[in-house]
Amino acid sequence: MAGKNVLTITDANFQAEVGTANVPVLVDFWATWCGPCRAIAPLIEQLGDEYQGRAKIGKVDVDSNPRLAGDFQIASIPTLLVFKGGRVVEQVLGGRPKAQLAALIDRHL
Repeated sequence: MAGKNVLTITDANFQAEVGTANVPVLVDFWATWCGPCRAIAPLIEQLGDEYQGRAKIGKVDVDSNPRLAGDFQIASIPTLLVFKGGRVVEQVLGGRPKAQLAALIDRHL
């Protein structure tokens, strides 16, 4: 479900893609059965295109990657976390308009 500029983040590649990133990383924790997750998916794809080279945009399927969901205590989805220097610097629960998601990234560029 990830687009060409949206990373598929997994339990196996999290450290390489997020933990050592030298740019902010917006990670969308989602699931295929989640309506609000599907609603914001096109916005996440657009952000992936718009922030290419300045930030990373990724998605974690919580059903396929339970370790990550547990590590970050994801209790509801969608949950969006912004990482900088491998650490969570901001968290947003639920869907948001694209402008709010962009502002979330912009604060950490």
